[in-house]
Amino acid sequence: MRSRVARLTCGAVAWIALGAAAFFIIQSEKQLAEVRAAVRAFDVRAREATDGLADLRASQQAYVAAGQGVAFWMPKVATTLDAATTTIASLRQIAESSEARSALDEAWRTVAEFGAIDQRARDYIKTEQQLMAADVVFAEGGETAVTAARQVEAARVAEHQALDASEAARRKQEALALAAAAALAALLIMLLVPAARLEASSTDSLASPGSGWLTEAARAAGAPASVGDEPLPRASPSDPALSVPSRPAGPVLKAAAQLCTDLGRVSDLDELRGLVARAADVMDASGLVVWLGDAAGGDLRPVIAHGYSNQVLARMPAVPRSADNAAAAAYRIGQLQIVLARPGSASGAVAAPLLSSAGCIGTLSAEIRGGGETSDSVQALATIFAAQLAGVIATTPEASEQRTASRSAGLA
Repeated sequence: MRSRVARLTCGAVAWIALGAAAFFIIQSEKQLAEVRAAVRAFDVRAREATDGLADLRASQQAYVAAGQGVAFWMPKVATTLDAATTTIASLRQIAESSEARSALDEAWRTVAEFGAIDQRARDYIKTEQQLMAADVVFAEGGETAVTAARQVEAARVAEHQALDASEAARRKQEALALAAAAALAALLIMLLVPAARLEASSTDSLASPGSGWLTEAARAAGAPASVGDEPLPRASPSDPALSVPSRPAGPVLKAAAQLCTDLGRVSDLDELRGLVARAADVMDASGLVVWLGDAAGGDLRPVIAHGYSNQVLARMPAVPRSADNAAAAAYRIGQLQIVLARPGSASGAVAAPLLSSAGCIGTLSAEIRGGGETSDSVQALATIFAAQLAGVIATTPEASEQRTASRSAGLA
C-alpha cells in the first residue's frame, strides 16, 4: 500500500479499533466492580438477617426457660422480628437475580408466619399453659425460624451464582472485543507491511556496496514513484533553488563532446557498452541503465547497464509504460524526470527519454551521487546522451537487431 492517505487511514482505523476495545474493557471492568460491590453489600445484609433470625429463635425459646422472665424477652422478640422483617424486605429490593428475589419472598412469608406462631405462644403463656406454649415455641417457632434462615442463605447463594454467571459472560465479551480489534489491527498492519518492506530494502541498498541498482532501478526505473508513505520528490529541471555546485564546465564539456563523437561512430554493442560506462563517468553516476521499449509503447526492458552485474541486470523487471515511476514517466511523456535523494540517502536519479523520429523508444536512467541530480549540467548531459543513444539505436542496423534480440530475451 503506497498511498499516504490510505496508510494513514489504515493506521487510524487500527488505533480506533484498539481504543474502542480498550474503552469497552475498561467500562466492563467498572461495571463488574460495581456488581461485586453490590453483591458484597447484599452478602453483609443477608448474614445480618440470618443472625437476627437465630437471635429471634433463641429469644422466643427463653419464654419457657426456667428462671427467665417474659417481661424482657417478649419485647426483645418483637423488636428482633421487626428488624428481621425490615432486613429481608431491603434485601428483596437490592437482589439482582430472580432466584434470590423468590427465596426472599418465601423468607418474608416465613417470618410473617413466625409472628403468628409467636402470638399463639404468648397467648398460652398468658393463660399459664406452659406446656402448650413450650410445644409451640420448640416445635413450630424454632423450625420456622430455621426455615427462614435457610431461605435467606439460599438467596445469598443465588446472588453469588448470578455474579459468577455475569462475570463469565462479560469476560467472554471482553475477549471477543479484544480478539476482533487485534484481528483488524493485524490485517491492517499486513496491508502496510509491503510498503514498509519496500522502503527498508531501498534504504538498505544505499549502504551496501554493489547493490545501488536497487535504489536506481526501484526509484528511477522499475518501481513506483513513491517509497513508504510519501511520493518520491521530483524536481523541475529549471528550478534554480535546487541547483548544487557542479564540476568545472570545461573538462566536462570536452569529455561530453568526445563521447558524442564516439557515439556517432559506434559500430558494435560491446563498444556501445564501453561508451555507456564513459557516459556514467562524465555524469558522475554510480549506475546507468538503458531501457528500451518501442514507439508503439511496449514495456521497457533493461538492455545495457553500467555499475551493475549481469545477475543484477537479469533481475530487473520489465516496466510498463503506465507504471508510476520516473523511467515510465519519461518514456510516456517524453520529458526528463528527476528523483530527488531522500533525507539520509546518498544518491538521487534522473531519467531521460530516448527520442527518435518515430517517437520515444526508451529511457536512459542514471543514479547520481551527492545530490547531483539537481545540477543543470547533469540534467543537460543526461538529455544529450539520451538523444545520442536514441540516434544510435534507431539508425544502427546492428544495434537495432541487438535491440530486437535483447527485448526477446529480456537481457542484453
